Amino acid sequence: MHNVDDLFRRRHWSRRRGGSHLSEWPLCAVLRRCLDAHSSILQAERKRRPLEMMMLRRSRIAAPATRAFSAAANASGEAKFEFSTPFELHRLDQGPAEFAVTNRKEMLEYYELMYTMRRMEITNDNEYKARNIRGFCHLYDGQEAVATGVEAALDRKDSWITSYRNHCIMLARGATVKDVLAELFGMKDGATGGKGGSMHFYKKDTNFYGGQGIVGAQVPVGAGLAFASKYNHNGEGLMPCAITMFGDGASNQGQVFEAANMAALWKLPVIFCIENNHYGMGTSIQRSSNNTDYYTMGNKIPGIKCDGNDVLAVRECTKFLKQWCGEGNGPIFVEMNTYRYHGHSMSDPGVTYRNRDEISQMRATRDPIELVKKRMIEAELATADEIKELEKKVRAEVVKATKEAKASGKPDLSAAFTDVYTDGKGKNEYPPFIRFPDNAKSLYHGKPQQ
Repeated sequence: MHNVDDLFRRRHWSRRRGGSHLSEWPLCAVLRRCLDAHSSILQAERKRRPLEMMMLRRSRIAAPATRAFSAAANASGEAKFEFSTPFELHRLDQGPAEFAVTNRKEMLEYYELMYTMRRMEITNDNEYKARNIRGFCHLYDGQEAVATGVEAALDRKDSWITSYRNHCIMLARGATVKDVLAELFGMKDGATGGKGGSMHFYKKDTNFYGGQGIVGAQVPVGAGLAFASKYNHNGEGLMPCAITMFGDGASNQGQVFEAANMAALWKLPVIFCIENNHYGMGTSIQRSSNNTDYYTMGNKIPGIKCDGNDVLAVRECTKFLKQWCGEGNGPIFVEMNTYRYHGHSMSDPGVTYRNRDEISQMRATRDPIELVKKRMIEAELATADEIKELEKKVRAEVVKATKEAKASGKPDLSAAFTDVYTDGKGKNEYPPFIRFPDNAKSLYHGKPQQ
């Protein structure tokens, strides 16, 4: 028998001397076919679409967790979970803890909220296609761990403002499913009286300043909320912070950098949170951003990258962020690495710039809800049957809320003139003058002219 090196040497000499071809050697014929096949594979890889190659790169970014759970809960009913994806730090010597301690009650609460978000967004998808929801509609399914984990770490004194992808954040801040669905249907029982619609939720009593329809416009407003928090702080304890969320698509807006600059100058307690779901409207982050390490985009402002599909990692990270801002250290950036299952909006099929295999892979390996379920079962915090019963209860509640939302009725036309002016004490006022084509019907402070 000849070794491979000897066979290649003999091939080289046989060609130089006009002798036998490599294919005449039985073993070499096999090697040649292997080499030819390998060459064909390489050529095929080079011809693959750039976005498919990008998907392969992204699969390394969002690799499935290998060990993100402890074997079982301890005697006190608590379980310790180590994070499979470490935090990445920018201008920080120390970051959040690389583990979380939780219990059955907390995990069931997180699961119920996240599963409710998922079922609600599935309902919204169906209702939009049935034309019961009109206008713009941006769904949050796939990103539930971000809203749930952030809310678990904040308190209601902390302000929260976000983009138009805000249905589930509204739910996390204390709204009911009926509040959200009625608003989407344009009904009077909606969270903002049926006038805000999908992009403009608002809940003052929990300091949720809603969704913003303009890309990136919420970021300077979030800095303003942080300014108000610092201005009104009495110096005792931690300052309440403000979290302003925006996506990778808004990250290159000039107003983001302007707001960050002022926040750093004035040391405002603001968390600049980038929900990086890797795609804008038909555009991947590699095509839109020179720097895709969004947690570093604040330059001299510290930053953290977090696994946004792990609700416990998000919670622990947000605790650290809140502490940082509340102690007066100034602003901080955080990148929540997550993924959306639907397109950018309902007008975007979501498969022209990525393929279905990528979406299926993410569902199978990095679904945030399935990760919570897996942890609970393997740590013996809950059984599979208990989780099924919880899911059944949530599905029934969403169906009931949908029926109630549809039955709540449209707002009266007079409501179009409210929520425009205020007396500064929270009381709505009509605009001073509303002109009608028939001047006799014009209104002065909400009343006809006398």
